[in-house]
Amino acid sequence: MKIGIDSRASIWYRGTGIGTYTYQLIKNICLIDKENDYLLFLPKDKLDFELDENFKVKHIEKSDKETFWEEVDVPNILTDTGIEIYHVPQNGIGLPYEKTCKFVITLHDVIPYKMPETVGPQYLKIYLQEIPKIVPLCDGIITVSEYSKMDIHKTLGYPLDKIYVTYLAAEDIYKPINKEYCRKIIKEKYCLEGDFILYVGGFSPRKNIKGLIQAFSLIKNKIKGFKLLILGKKGRSYYDYRDLALSLGLKNECLFPGFIPVEDLPLFYNASYMLIYPSFYEGFGLPPLEAMACGTPVIASNTTSIPEVLKEDALYVNPQNPYEIAENILRLIEDKKLYEDLKLKGLLRSSSYSWKKTAVETLTVFSKLSK
Repeated sequence: MKIGIDSRASIWYRGTGIGTYTYQLIKNICLIDKENDYLLFLPKDKLDFELDENFKVKHIEKSDKETFWEEVDVPNILTDTGIEIYHVPQNGIGLPYEKTCKFVITLHDVIPYKMPETVGPQYLKIYLQEIPKIVPLCDGIITVSEYSKMDIHKTLGYPLDKIYVTYLAAEDIYKPINKEYCRKIIKEKYCLEGDFILYVGGFSPRKNIKGLIQAFSLIKNKIKGFKLLILGKKGRSYYDYRDLALSLGLKNECLFPGFIPVEDLPLFYNASYMLIYPSFYEGFGLPPLEAMACGTPVIASNTTSIPEVLKEDALYVNPQNPYEIAENILRLIEDKKLYEDLKLKGLLRSSSYSWKKTAVETLTVFSKLSK
């Protein structure tokens, strides 16, 4: 069987959930599948791992589009490739309208339908314009949680028996590392020091950063010495978050270091006291698993897919209630037994997921669709 994969996100969107997914999927399929042939549509930037002989690359030129979503909205040309199955991992955006083979997409979520006000205008426009055209062309849809599966079915009317769930995982770089060593590197490289509580993720309003800042302000006098570190690329909402922090007297306690390269994220997870993930909505949500893999306890929302992924191994809060978030931050700092229990449980939970398993389950989908 010859399988084509739109691999552009593995280079152009690395550091995001979709970029990580695409990169790890290709890497792990390459490790385990020696029988099928693959054609990867890739930019000229090389992947940082070797491809086997059954993997060929078709180079894609980068245009002058402003955003990743505008870039991948231009479909790859499939004619004369001999592809039998074509997989588009980035929510199907970039799937050709002309059907020359079996089509499968990974649709991570339907957030633009459920919470359009939290999505960037360019992505929202492309998603709402393209998804109604793309979904009917698909022979199968892969998604990343049972919650997303039901959401896709209810929102788009796509048959449940053609939606396949393949969970994601923390990458191998996320593992326990000596805390003092990590803090030393962070101090030298980022000029940050001391105890801190961590947030990792996007700056979309959906991520509930305002609620997190409000919660932290409620207990700042009870946890003196702790800072709140909010990592991520400073998007449109950044100035709102900064101004909120200033208005709550958190100028020196609430810090925004910006986008952190993937290779440095394990340092921050290991150096932090806890990760807080107060998102209103997630199709999966990788940062909590990444933190758990580093032995860092997690406080997370009790909504959407998050409890499905983390099971009983995180401390859950209502994301709509800053007081509840604040109480649980305080509880995790004061209750040392709970803290140690969650460290161990989180390590075990994260180890139950693997990218190899994701790749195997994806190959199973390809096999079903080929019949």
